[in-house]
Amino acid sequence: MKVVFIEDVPSVAEAGEIREVADGYGRNYLIPKRLAVLADARATQIVEAQKKRKAHLETETEEEMRELAKQLEGLDIDIKAKAGAKEKLYGSITNADIAEELNRSTGLEVDKRKIELEKPIHEIGSYEIAIRLTKDIVPKIKLSIIEEEGKEGKEKKGSKAGKEEKKKTTKAEKVVEEAKAAKQEEAVAEVAEAEVKEETEQGV
Repeated sequence: MKVVFIEDVPSVAEAGEIREVADGYGRNYLIPKRLAVLADARATQIVEAQKKRKAHLETETEEEMRELAKQLEGLDIDIKAKAGAKEKLYGSITNADIAEELNRSTGLEVDKRKIELEKPIHEIGSYEIAIRLTKDIVPKIKLSIIEEEGKEGKEKKGSKAGKEEKKKTTKAEKVVEEAKAAKQEEAVAEVAEAEVKEETEQGV
């Protein structure tokens, strides 16, 4: 039987094609599943309508992808990761991680399958990543993998801050001690002056 395909059927035909198929395959599968219809005048109208709808959707999609590409092109994003010796990551950064970070930091949703990454990233560094939105629309982003500060680094910073705080405290204490000493010397001087004055008066 001759049918007109109204949907793409992998390895068989694309939407809009007219093909001769086995009667059983057409009646029991293609037509019930609305993948194809009998090739007659009415079928031709259906196919034309289908083609127009598909073209319209493709136009809309391409416009959306071009707009998304404008927002993505040249974008800089950072991903923090734990690293060991020679800046080797303990784990790896995949296209799924990049898609997640894009969404988290920019709000842009990108299918991870469109992010062209030959293999997962295993080292700290900067990378240029292509995102194939369509066959001809391929914006590129700049990705920086930054070493995540571990517990040891935080402890060192905390220790340094503590030492600086201690230095500040010690300096403040020194100022207070100096002020106290100055007051004591002033008091002693006043007492001595009073004694001399008293002796002078008695002598007179």
